[in-house]
Amino acid sequence: MKKYDGLYIFAGSAKDDNLDKSVEKMGAEITRLGGELLETEILGKRTFARPMQKRENGVYVRIRFKLDPLQVTPLINRYHLLEDLFRVQIIAVNDRVETKLAEQAAARHHREALAAAAAAEAEAAAALLNEQAEETTEETAVEEDYADDETDV
Repeated sequence: MKKYDGLYIFAGSAKDDNLDKSVEKMGAEITRLGGELLETEILGKRTFARPMQKRENGVYVRIRFKLDPLQVTPLINRYHLLEDLFRVQIIAVNDRVETKLAEQAAARHHREALAAAAAAEAEAAAALLNEQAEETTEETAVEEDYADDETDV
């Protein structure tokens, strides 16, 4: 079995309960052909770049699943028979690319954490300098007041 990502576009008028039923239908077709659902993500309603078949927008859903490669074509053919599905695109997942992307994301998060820690440290140092500057200003003001008092005498 091989991993696939399926991008499904449903008609823009799909309500939440209708959308859930439609997503369940897509998953049922996958399991009917001996596949296994791994992850389902509703990407939301989006407007098309240009109207297609008199439709302005659609609800996008991504489903990751495992399926025998010989069953992909029958799956797509079954999807074409369903009325509530506007478009479908199925792409094979490359495990090496997925691993590399995960490593890059982990490295990016690590760099961001280091940058945030450095920024927090710099902010704390700036706050400390401001406190010291305020104390120095207060001491100078007190010394000037004292000097003014001595000249008055």
